[in-house]
Amino acid sequence: MNNPRLSFVLTLVCAPTLALLLSSCTKKEAANPMMAMMMAAPPVRAVPAAAADVPLTISAVGNVEAITSVDVKSRVAGQILRVNFQEGQNVTKGQSLFEIDPEPLQRQIAQIQADLVKDAALEKEARANVAKDEATMKQTRAAADRGLALSKEGIFSKEQTEQVVATADSAQAAMDADRAAVESAVASLKSDRERLAQTQLQLSYTKITAPISGRAGAIAVKAGNLVKENDTALVTLLQISPIYVSFGVPEQMLPEVRKYNRQRPLLVQALPDPDTNVTGSLRFIDNSVDNTTGTIKLKAEFANRDSRLWPGQFVNVQAQLNVERNRVVVPSRTVQTGPQGKYVWVMNGDSATVAMRPVQVLRNYQPPKSSEQAVIGSGLQPGEMVISEGQMRLAPGMKVQLLKTESQMGESGSAVPSGKS
Repeated sequence: MNNPRLSFVLTLVCAPTLALLLSSCTKKEAANPMMAMMMAAPPVRAVPAAAADVPLTISAVGNVEAITSVDVKSRVAGQILRVNFQEGQNVTKGQSLFEIDPEPLQRQIAQIQADLVKDAALEKEARANVAKDEATMKQTRAAADRGLALSKEGIFSKEQTEQVVATADSAQAAMDADRAAVESAVASLKSDRERLAQTQLQLSYTKITAPISGRAGAIAVKAGNLVKENDTALVTLLQISPIYVSFGVPEQMLPEVRKYNRQRPLLVQALPDPDTNVTGSLRFIDNSVDNTTGTIKLKAEFANRDSRLWPGQFVNVQAQLNVERNRVVVPSRTVQTGPQGKYVWVMNGDSATVAMRPVQVLRNYQPPKSSEQAVIGSGLQPGEMVISEGQMRLAPGMKVQLLKTESQMGESGSAVPSGKS
């Protein structure tokens, strides 16, 4: 290799080859822009982990239920004469709803009243007969006593004595019969009075009134139709003010619910639509857990004076149990799931590199008018930058290009890496 001529020859041979190789590599790089893109630092966006006071809430889907539901039925048979309300109308307790033809019962009352007059006359007559029998009995008994005394002295014959005694016994029997007639008349009078009271009660049932205040449903039987006693429901009334919302919570939340409910009735918010929420209070905790779903049923009561909640409606429900202070929170979209559990990508601000960080996610919650947040139990500290967009192209230790945040984009109108213009 120390030969100058040999070195010159090798230079002449290798120089074109090296040039050819360099030219080939340059062409391959130019022909493979994907590889060049992969070798460049991927663009990402990041948000800082924040410390915030987080409400401890339970969220569920609830079902609106009427506190009281009554099927209004007729308590007597007859023809409906009038319907005194409209379908879907709000009615008050005691308001007239239906009228049933009272004429058959009014005729029965008239007949019973006539029977009462007859029974009273029979009782009066029977009592008069008893009074007459008592006078006759007094006279015949005295005659019988005298006859028995005279018979002992031998003045009255046996036949005469037997006659006066028989007359006294006959008078006694007549008086007993008339007394029984009095008792029969009194019993008949009492029975007719009871029949009259029962018929008058049935007559009052011909006017059907609302047993509760509430909203009327569809009228099942119109005027002119015949109804039977305690048969088809004429209308259903639902009490909608106040009203219940029932919902289920996981059984693991039961100790917390009972703990905070003992301090004061838990406030529960129902959201019938995204722009409306109403507040009520917890009124009922079921006495057992549903084994099929692992939840326990709760009911909250709402005043519902403006009828925003409707029976049968499904609503989103939130109940705040407590407020946890200084919890670390990040947007839930920053949290990824891997074979080992939950993790986030954390950016090192000095080197612009990223690292995979395992985290413990306690739960998610939805702040008012904001994106869903993940409450972090461990793995992050407030102020650490967490990758929120572009996670799919990352690898541990990779250098990244930080883009502007959404707020910065709103100010500049374009998404460029931070630190560049």
